[in-house]
Amino acid sequence: MALLRRACATFFFFTLIFLSCVAVPLEAQVPRPTNFLAEHYDVSASLDAIGQSISATAKIDFKAVEASSSVRVELHPNLIVKEVKGPDGKPLNFERDNQNPLMVVVQLPTPVATNGRLTLTYSYAGLLVNEENSPVPGVRAALINKDGAYLLLLARWFPLTNFPSNRYTATFRLNVPDIFAVAGTGKASAPTPIPSKNAVEGGRLLYTFECKNPAPHGTFVAGKLQLNPKQAEGISVAVYAPRASSANAEEFAASVARSAIIFSDMFGPIPDPTFTVIQLPDGTLREYAAPGVLLLSQRIWDPKSSDRTIAHLVASQWWGIQVLPATPGDVWISDGLARYSEALYAEQNAGKEAGLRAVDEFAVGALMYEDAAPIAQAARLAPYSPDYRSVVMNKGAMLFHMLRAQMGDVAFKSALRDFYFQFAEKSARIEDFEDLAERRAQDAAKPPQEPPNLRGFFAQWLNSTGVPEFSLEYVVYRTPKGFRVVGKIKQPLDTFRMPVDLRIDTEGNPEQKTIDAIGTESGFTVETFGRPKPGGIKIDPNNVILKGSTSLRARAAIARGEDLAEQGRFYDAVTQYQRALAIQPNRSLANFRMGEAFFYQKNYQAAANAFRE
Repeated sequence: MALLRRACATFFFFTLIFLSCVAVPLEAQVPRPTNFLAEHYDVSASLDAIGQSISATAKIDFKAVEASSSVRVELHPNLIVKEVKGPDGKPLNFERDNQNPLMVVVQLPTPVATNGRLTLTYSYAGLLVNEENSPVPGVRAALINKDGAYLLLLARWFPLTNFPSNRYTATFRLNVPDIFAVAGTGKASAPTPIPSKNAVEGGRLLYTFECKNPAPHGTFVAGKLQLNPKQAEGISVAVYAPRASSANAEEFAASVARSAIIFSDMFGPIPDPTFTVIQLPDGTLREYAAPGVLLLSQRIWDPKSSDRTIAHLVASQWWGIQVLPATPGDVWISDGLARYSEALYAEQNAGKEAGLRAVDEFAVGALMYEDAAPIAQAARLAPYSPDYRSVVMNKGAMLFHMLRAQMGDVAFKSALRDFYFQFAEKSARIEDFEDLAERRAQDAAKPPQEPPNLRGFFAQWLNSTGVPEFSLEYVVYRTPKGFRVVGKIKQPLDTFRMPVDLRIDTEGNPEQKTIDAIGTESGFTVETFGRPKPGGIKIDPNNVILKGSTSLRARAAIARGEDLAEQGRFYDAVTQYQRALAIQPNRSLANFRMGEAFFYQKNYQAAANAFRE
């Protein structure tokens, strides 16, 4: 038996090593960095609130990463490029990429050598009305209408290179109706009146934003916003919201300052701890972070109920602004870590139970679209899409939670702090974090304790889909000194290998044991003094491991339905609620949400039936 177990252990060890090795070719699936990187932008844009359109020019200073005669940039497919001029002012040939309409390719008359510089000027215009052709499927990342506008960076409303990994300086000049105020990234100067083209158009204002520190700048909101500058704990927080939503500006500032202080102590300080909080209209993302800017939608504009969301956005100033992912495949170390920082904040601010409630939400979110892609293949997913949030943010956060349990609190938090200091204002790869975590785990192991096998851990959780779903078989024997529990932990993943905690509740003190679970079945034997209680054996009692269960999968289906209902897709939402009831028939929340969806569809009889259930 011992020989068989050693053979199985050897098999799974080499299987995990194989998975770790095959992770290398996956990088080939990640888009290669562009031949040119933008270093500085000078963008002038005029927003037509009546026509719901934008007209802009973008003068861009590029640096050649390698010798090339073509420049590729990403630009919203709804924006039509009218002209591209070279440094001499002469027009150049350009076209949209047939395979990827997000890409605009400019052909240069002569190649530019590696590290050479080039300046191009793009003139473009188009409608930004709805989510049609949005770079994030189904999400309005940019919108202009009579009530205001928002231009999120991920909309690619100006030409971008190597999104989301590039840093640049910039000057943005936004020409808007004089009934709008504009807030966003960079240092704003006082708006200046400019002549309108006609009487119908009304007065106009020009807002100028200077972005002198290289970062992913270019996110703005325009509308009937009121500025409320606040100070909290010595931190400056500017809150922009419509007058009706401005009463709680002081509470927003306090929440932002609280998060910033906790993360500064935990990770290290950021260079400029000043923040701008802006209300986003409904109909787009719930929240979004840009350099120094935190955006929350109107539907969650409440500093108390959104305290953790604010913490997530503040954490993004460390993970996603200061430390950028080197490629779209490395976003786990930015978006995943910013999401897990919510739990670190909740634990520090309100206690361990608050942190565990956050982790429970991550687990539900991870199961929503868990099979969409492995975390290491995040480049396959559109940023901020539902499957991206599930895989990168929520499953990614759970991976950090499991890693923390493997390493121990001290080593884990030391790794985060070291990672920030090493890569602040730089770009990092997943492998960079893996190497650092392995070193910190080895340093923390005290002989004869063996350090955790983090290489195998990263291989199975980063490079594959699927989560374990544990079941238990056991028999209790009476012994001269008490009781012996002999059993097996079962789960469906062949390549699974992790230490799994087991708690046995007895008539006396509970017994704890850690089982090295390998493959689909792992045996265990536990001696207890007191008689084990019926049903008193719990696998992973502290919910350290991301795992499936009837309850979690039903909650994940309900969460998918809620997301769809928020988008107005009530028919699809009902399908998810029915799926939740198929998984767990007595789930009352699924019936309630289904009743809501039928009600909004004006199917009142079906709504009444669902509410009665």
